[in-house]
This record gives sequence, C-alpha cells and structure tokens, in this order.
Amino acid sequence: MPWKLLLRNVLGHKVRALLTVLSVAVAVFLIVILQALTTGLSKTLDASASNRLLVQSAVSLFVDLPLGYQQKIAAVEGVEAICKFQWFGGRYEQEKGGYFAQFGIDPDTFAVSYPEVTIADGSYEAFARERTAAIVGRKTAEKYGWRIGQTVPIAGTIFTRTDGQPWQFTLRGIYESNSPAFGENELYFHYDYLRESLEQGGATGPEGVGVYMLRIADGADPIAVQRAVDELFENGPQRVQTTTEAEFNRQFITMLGDIPSLLRMIGGAVLFAIFFAVLNTMLLAGRERTRDLGVMKALGFKNGVAAVLLVGESLLLCLLGAGIAIGLAVAAEDGLASATATFIPGFELDRDTLLLAAGIAAAVGLASGLLPGLRAARLTTTQALQELA
Repeated sequence: MPWKLLLRNVLGHKVRALLTVLSVAVAVFLIVILQALTTGLSKTLDASASNRLLVQSAVSLFVDLPLGYQQKIAAVEGVEAICKFQWFGGRYEQEKGGYFAQFGIDPDTFAVSYPEVTIADGSYEAFARERTAAIVGRKTAEKYGWRIGQTVPIAGTIFTRTDGQPWQFTLRGIYESNSPAFGENELYFHYDYLRESLEQGGATGPEGVGVYMLRIADGADPIAVQRAVDELFENGPQRVQTTTEAEFNRQFITMLGDIPSLLRMIGGAVLFAIFFAVLNTMLLAGRERTRDLGVMKALGFKNGVAAVLLVGESLLLCLLGAGIAIGLAVAAEDGLASATATFIPGFELDRDTLLLAAGIAAAVGLASGLLPGLRAARLTTTQALQELA
C-alpha cells in the first residue's frame, strides 16, 4: 500500500482538503451535541425517583394551587412527607443576564425527600434556622463566585418588593447532587419568607403554591396515592393533576416541543448533508487522478490498491474532521452543560456518544469513498488514457 501517495493525494489540494475536514468537523460536532442532549434527556428521566409524586394544577403548571391543599394532601394514606415548590423567577442583579432557577421550598421536608442532595459547603441546619437563608447549587455558586455567608440580591420579576429593592438571601449552603435528575444550578429558599412578605404587604405577586412534592412511604402504592389525591379535589375549587417525577420532568421538558424527535431529525439532516459533501469531494478527486490511476495500473498495481487509495483518502479526511469535532465538544462540555442545565441536568459527553461520533465519521468516509473507489478499481489503463486524450 503506497501510504506516501495517499498523503500526497490528500495534500495535493490543501484548500479543498481543509474545507472538507472543517465541514466534517462542524457536522460531527453538531451530531455529538445533539446525541449528548438526547442521552441527557433519557438520563434525566431514568434517574427520576419512583417514590416521589408531583401535584400541580390540572389547568396548567403556571396556575398556582391553594395553600390549604397541603394539609388535605398530607392526610392521604401513603404520603410520608410533602414539600412546597414555588417558582420565583428572579434575576441576579449584579450580573448581566443573571437568570437561573430559584424555588421557595419547605426546609423541614426538602432534605429528607431528596437524599441525592448533599451540602458540600456550609450547613443545612443553618439554612433551616434562618428565614432569609438560601442554599445554591455548586455550578451556580462557581459561576458567580459566591461564598458561604454572602448576601445575594435577587430582583423579583414575578414577586416584587413594594419598596422597590431586590430580595436579599444569605447563602448558608452549597449543595451537590449525585443524580442527573436533580441539577446543581438552582437556588432554594424558605417558602415562608415569600408567603409572609406577601401577607404583610412587603411584596406583591400571586398567592399559592406552584407544585406540591409528595414523598411516598415505603410499601405504599404510588398509583393509589396518585388516584386518591386527584379524586380529593375532583370537584375543585382547583382540580389537580398528580404525576410521577419522571412524567413531570418529561412534561416540563416537552413544553418546548418534542425535543428528542426534533434532535434526531436535525442530526439526520446534518448526516445526509455531510455525506453528499464528502462524496462530491471524492468524485472530483477520482476524476482528477484518472491519469495517475492508469499509470499505477500500467506499473503493475492491482485494482484493489487504486480503490483503497480513494477510500483511504475519504476515510482520513472524515476521521480528521471527527477528531477536531470531538476535541471541541469535550472542551465545550462544561459550558454546554451549564447552558442546558435548567431543562437537561443530565447533559454529559459519555464514551458511547464520542464513539458513536467517530463511528459515524468512519462510516461516512467509507461510504463516500466507495463509489469513486469502485470506479477506480474497474478502470483499465487504456480507458484512463482515452478519457484524458
């Protein structure tokens, strides 16, 4: 196999080779990210706890439930703990575009309901004791450089203070999560701090609770609990919809549409586009090297060598592009994970995704070089000279 000739062919048209490699790199990079997003969605849903249910309004997730529902739901057989979740929707004032998720919760039931969450710095007990305290995910704390004991100003967009000042939260804990279903980008504070501010006229905004989280007792049937809660408020005043955590997460993600199908369609379109681009490059290369192929065959090279040269060139270009794409994707992983954490906390570039990208690039390279390779194998010395005559 004349390896030097293979390299000479690749470098014979440097601009064309470079553009082909970059085209493959862009396409493979997109495929890697799309696949990682799809895998992250699956991981997020698969990691959802089987002993947690979410109760929301049957009308919409954006319609709050009455506070009085908590006591009635807690009395349902099989409910071990209940925790309020209220979307706050504020903005970190000292950072341009400082939007991230914040929730008002019940500190006394939150910790026992989410054992996958641990405090890496600070103290949960200190958070639970102090009404204006908050805990924040490690990734958000690192992003803004926050430290324990720091007071964080959050400007309300849904809940605004009547004095026009931002809400002040004192950080008492930085948490980490060992589950892809629970992200490390959120801030949690006392729901009662928000409720009391609204009741005392210190703030304005909707009253009620966005979602009730139910922790199911060991041995209890989640389906029976789900049915009992829904039937409890079947006649109002606000009907509810109780779902498993996995189903709730799925509905939250699909508010933007059928993301997995959309990602697969985009990935398929990108794959076909790059295949035809590389195929066109290799067809041109095969045409240009007709004389070289004829001379090689006249010197005694077998038909297989001529075919392997073109297939090898196509494969080399695609693998070079894949290598660049994988390197860029790995370098951008942290930034992409942070950007998608609100909807897809399970985003990760695992080995299977990277191997899939390399395999796709290799398949495109082989398929694109096959047609010109077969033509080169069938071409005789006489035909080669006649085509250029």
